[in-house]
Amino acid sequence: MPENVILRPLEISDAAAVAEACSRNHDFLQPWEPVRPESFYTADGQRARLADAKAEQDAGRSFFWALFDGDTVVGRISLTDVVHGAFENGNLGYWVAQTHQGRGLATEAARRICDFAVELGLHRVQAGTLVDNAGSQTVLSRCGFTRIGLAENYIKIDGRWQDHVLFQKILHD
Repeated sequence: MPENVILRPLEISDAAAVAEACSRNHDFLQPWEPVRPESFYTADGQRARLADAKAEQDAGRSFFWALFDGDTVVGRISLTDVVHGAFENGNLGYWVAQTHQGRGLATEAARRICDFAVELGLHRVQAGTLVDNAGSQTVLSRCGFTRIGLAENYIKIDGRWQDHVLFQKILHD
């Protein structure tokens, strides 16, 4: 990971650092994120979300990490909705702080999470981006994802249903 930034699993004790990062990056991330309640930007709100995340991780359904520059959260990445059996699939999601854009952090983190997905035995990882999110599409392309289509009115982002370009990475044949 470049520039002394580390990627590690999130813990409930990271709630204040995550809340601060979300608050600090609110305006930058808003065009790419759902509208969040005010509690999302508080340590208590993040503590509750991280407790839910831990339960999901303990069940093997979702996994959550953060990028740390010292004690400061400068990004998050997740592998969610993990399904085994005939599907062997998970969904990749991520963001990087405005101050740390263009340094390859999202690309390196996504590569590492795809390696983790292989360890889980997954066959495929999928991701979606807003149609005009060229930066995220570049990250996915650099990580070996291929475009698989357009999902109209897919996710309610920034207060309105928006189209998403869907991508996948086949992890092994």
